[in-house]
Amino acid sequence: MTDVMMPQMGESITEATLTRWFKKPGERVERDEPLFEISTDKVDTEIPSPAAGVLSEVLVEENSTVAVNSVVARIAEEGAKAAPAGKAAGPVAPEPPAPGPKPPAPAPQAPVPPPATPVPPPPAPEPTEAEEPQGPISPLVRRIARENKIDLAQVKGTGTGGRITKSDVEAYLAARKAAAAAPTPAAPPPAPAPPAAAPGPAAAPQGAELPPLPMPAAAKIRVEPMSNMRQKIAEHMVMSKRTSAHVTTIHKIDMTNVAKVRARHKELIKERYGFSLTYLPFIARAVCEAIRDYPLCNASIDGTNIIYHNEINLGIAVALDNGLIVPVIRNADERNVLGLQHAIVDLSTRARSRQLKPDEVQGGTFSITNFGSFGSLFGTPIINQPQVAILGVGAIEKTPVVVENDAIAIRSISLTGLTFDHRLIDGAYADRFMQKLKAVLESWSEDIL
Repeated sequence: MTDVMMPQMGESITEATLTRWFKKPGERVERDEPLFEISTDKVDTEIPSPAAGVLSEVLVEENSTVAVNSVVARIAEEGAKAAPAGKAAGPVAPEPPAPGPKPPAPAPQAPVPPPATPVPPPPAPEPTEAEEPQGPISPLVRRIARENKIDLAQVKGTGTGGRITKSDVEAYLAARKAAAAAPTPAAPPPAPAPPAAAPGPAAAPQGAELPPLPMPAAAKIRVEPMSNMRQKIAEHMVMSKRTSAHVTTIHKIDMTNVAKVRARHKELIKERYGFSLTYLPFIARAVCEAIRDYPLCNASIDGTNIIYHNEINLGIAVALDNGLIVPVIRNADERNVLGLQHAIVDLSTRARSRQLKPDEVQGGTFSITNFGSFGSLFGTPIINQPQVAILGVGAIEKTPVVVENDAIAIRSISLTGLTFDHRLIDGAYADRFMQKLKAVLESWSEDIL
């Protein structure tokens, strides 16, 4: 018998939510085959099976939050008896006692007349702050309750043994918001005085049935809850807009020299290393050069203090089928273009297959989002907190431009923008950062091999 544990996904991670089981009790599972999916405050990921065999017991239900290193399931050797499918294993309830003979029916009695004045039942006691809801409360649930001023004694738990889960608190919060937003019915206006009688058709006789009003057509909609990742993205984006003073500056960058270097090496790199050479590692390399001259773009804010980061950890936005994630290349300034391309391919591939660890999506100091790969010319991205800047790269297109001696030439042009936090970075500083970035890319001379 092998115990399946909730893994420790990072130094700062103390608990995780088990969102989905890929196997049911009694089903065969191979070693390293995805067994269940978890969600933390940082990332969603699939957890592989630690052993081959039959999933005999499932101890944690879906959407339950448990501490790391807790046993969530057990895997037995093939042929062992499994727990009933669809139910978490637990203590077996005692058999009910055998029914005895029925007691004789009581003799009928005369009805007792009710008292003249009914006595109302005593009011239910109000819960006090000292009351504690049934079952242990996870730190994540306590944090959500504290931030939203929720009395957990008022929340009904649906977890095992009445335990309050994250979903219970979110449902309570949604119900409270809906109740607060409901309009208060206004007092009806006084009835107008009846108009003077006028000649016309006779009114319908009293008691006559009026024709029914037409019913409005039912709305054609579909409602489904947000995924955990979508909820986290929504919370993070709203928090960022509320925290930072967003400003975006757009610069036109001539990527022709980079395009020539890329065209000269891309086939060799594809053959030698097995991945394609894109424009993104060139831009990441130029960002590192610009940050050396303008370190405020790599800083962050803590209250009224400026935190200067000695490392350049680049976050690279990766689009997923159901959301967005920003894995981090640590010490990016120590890599050349080829090393940056390898890191980008590795992180984006593992992000799309849910193989990232929480430590790989935190600690970034500057972010890059390449929406140009989807054809967008330019955009105004949202800063990835607690950073103070993010670079948005637009599509690189061949464009007729005016060059020396008023000649017209075809150049590879990109509209690239820096969105920055105006609390710390002024427009002139941001534009000088972009001019440095532009100069590095337009006069590219670094050997990528």
